[in-house]
Amino acid sequence: MAESTEQNEAKHDGSSSPGMTDQEKEMAASAHEAFVAGKYDESLKHLEALQELNKEDYKIAMNKAVVEFYTSGQTTTGTLKHALMAMKNQVHTTEDVDGLDDVDNSLLYYNQAIVHYHMRQYSEAISIGEKLYQFLEPFEKFAQAVCFLLVDLYLLTFQPEKALHLLAVLDKLAVQGSNKNGKGENNSSNKDGGTQRSEFTATIEAAKSKMHQYKVRAYIQMKSSKACKREIKSVMNTAGNSAPSLFLKSNFEYLRGNYRKAVKLLNSSNIAEHPGPIKTGECVRCMFWNNLGCIHFAMGKHNLGIFYFKKALQENDHTCAQLGDGGNGQSKKFTGIPMCALLANKRYELLYNCGIQLLHIGRPLAAFECLMEAVQVYHSNPRLWLRLAECCISANKGGTEQESKGLPCKKGIVQSIVGQGYHRKIVLASQSAQNTIYSEGQSAAIPVASMEFAAICLRNALLLLPEHQQQDTKTENGSKSSSQSGSTESGSENSDVCSGKGPEADKLLSAAPSSPLRKQEVENLRCSILACSAYVALALGDNLMALNHAEKLLLQSKVSGSLKFLGHLYAAEALISLDRISDAIAHLNPENVSDVSMGVLTSEQDQGSDKGDEPVESSGKQTPLCYPSSVTSARAMMLFNLGSAYCLRSEYDKARKCLHQAALMVNTKEIPPEAILLGVYLELQNGNTQLALQIIKRNQLLPSAVQRVSPESRKKPVQPIQLPSSFTQVQRK
Repeated sequence: MAESTEQNEAKHDGSSSPGMTDQEKEMAASAHEAFVAGKYDESLKHLEALQELNKEDYKIAMNKAVVEFYTSGQTTTGTLKHALMAMKNQVHTTEDVDGLDDVDNSLLYYNQAIVHYHMRQYSEAISIGEKLYQFLEPFEKFAQAVCFLLVDLYLLTFQPEKALHLLAVLDKLAVQGSNKNGKGENNSSNKDGGTQRSEFTATIEAAKSKMHQYKVRAYIQMKSSKACKREIKSVMNTAGNSAPSLFLKSNFEYLRGNYRKAVKLLNSSNIAEHPGPIKTGECVRCMFWNNLGCIHFAMGKHNLGIFYFKKALQENDHTCAQLGDGGNGQSKKFTGIPMCALLANKRYELLYNCGIQLLHIGRPLAAFECLMEAVQVYHSNPRLWLRLAECCISANKGGTEQESKGLPCKKGIVQSIVGQGYHRKIVLASQSAQNTIYSEGQSAAIPVASMEFAAICLRNALLLLPEHQQQDTKTENGSKSSSQSGSTESGSENSDVCSGKGPEADKLLSAAPSSPLRKQEVENLRCSILACSAYVALALGDNLMALNHAEKLLLQSKVSGSLKFLGHLYAAEALISLDRISDAIAHLNPENVSDVSMGVLTSEQDQGSDKGDEPVESSGKQTPLCYPSSVTSARAMMLFNLGSAYCLRSEYDKARKCLHQAALMVNTKEIPPEAILLGVYLELQNGNTQLALQIIKRNQLLPSAVQRVSPESRKKPVQPIQLPSSFTQVQRK
């Protein structure tokens, strides 16, 4: 990371103590000089001699441990962690901050925080950093190092409000430092004073450039476009066209929806000049390909996206091989790899991205493999468990090739034809798919793409979501959310955000590796999980559970129109299977459908209302072919299913009316095979064998009637009752 040099210097500060003799001070100074010069063996000899004179001072042992760590090429991270923990126990500091009264004790804590940070133990590092933050006034340089560490940790854990508050403190420290340096310079007119001032000015400028970059990252996380645009200009002025500044600007344009501009900015960055992962802890080539994959995903170009993600994975594996982490378990022991390079491995984040991309392409089994590997690390992410369930649903959905392409076919109606002439018989295909055993003879908990495993994934996802709160707190939080995001858009972010008052901060649900979920996003996710759960339960023949999930879905306060429509369908199918046809008919009322939009409910302010002068490009996302694209076709689907329900009660006249009414609402080619089979059944019940044969032959519901269909109503094919799983795309990002 960028602050590694500051961290390393701070590690070895404090080699002298107030009670030391002149000889000890001289040895400590020479040890420090040798360390700064990179002569670690010489520094170690001085420290060993110093330890002979003063065996009780733990600070000498700490510096010795740090020098030994550097002698090994920063590869013995685990050993350093244990040594620091032993020193902490030796000082007998309690969990309180009582032991932080001394600068040297704070350095011990700071070193621990640095080790935790590089080992991705962010919560432990933040707790130590926040303790240190309370004792920062006496020493300014150390204060800056602690603040930068905390800012980085807050951004890694998606807490941009806290990061901005700390950056405001850093701004004040930089101003105070430059003022003090200016006053000191008036008293010293020699050349040394001038060089010191120029060095100090360069340090301040570097710190300011870094602060601007951190602010951009914070505003990008908050989706605050205006404030981010302002800071981007400052970054470009201070850092120029460096790789980090161009990556940040590209991220900003990606956030605004200017995808082509984002790609252009990425391509203009000279990643060859960026130092390698051993120095910075970042693999820039890997991030370059990953960012291209994300941009093409947003554009709806999923095949290109997976190509770039695979390139990113190759770069990541190549980097890990160079660092000595060949996947042989060394990284678990934190040995053999330089500490600053421990964060360079992004394999699981990339696998997560690959899995989502493959799911969109229509390769659920490949997506399942990627996401199963990612879930071993991100097992507390409810959205990831939903994605795994979607993989299982998509893999077991079945459906013919013509169906998936939206072409009319007779394969769903006629299974085979036997006999000839007078004895010729038509064998109709069975439409029943209930009580199918998907994984016979093995435990449902085995991670394979089966519907039983999908049920387990969805149960995990529901358990990971927070419980419902009272209705009044919901509305209150909703108003807070919109007002806060609105204030950031109007440019008053400094007054609200930098004060550290984040009403949303404690209500976010962690969903690593992606950004945490806001309250409304959690509710949207809950609706999607319930809809999936109802579908899976129906597929497994568990009608009571399916009904339970569907009713819970319909009770959600902010369920989208598309999921409400599916909730009624799934509840009706479960009730019909439970022989509660009257209750099912109530769910199948076409008036229940008023909206079938695929969009989820989010606050518009979150996306940034100021999209700029350029037109926002299309995301390329389309409604699935098997899903009704209008309210009319959705109501027609309801009527087809209502006809089936009336058939089960032997009310054939009502069923025929429903069927005819639905047929007039949609194009002839839109009528699904299940509805045509229902028409055949009704004609056979009525004794019209010839008409039933004509319906099968023409693959039309009403061959004798003239269809009144407007050109605008030509939509894609639909399926009644048991829908394919494409509805689960509603929540997908």
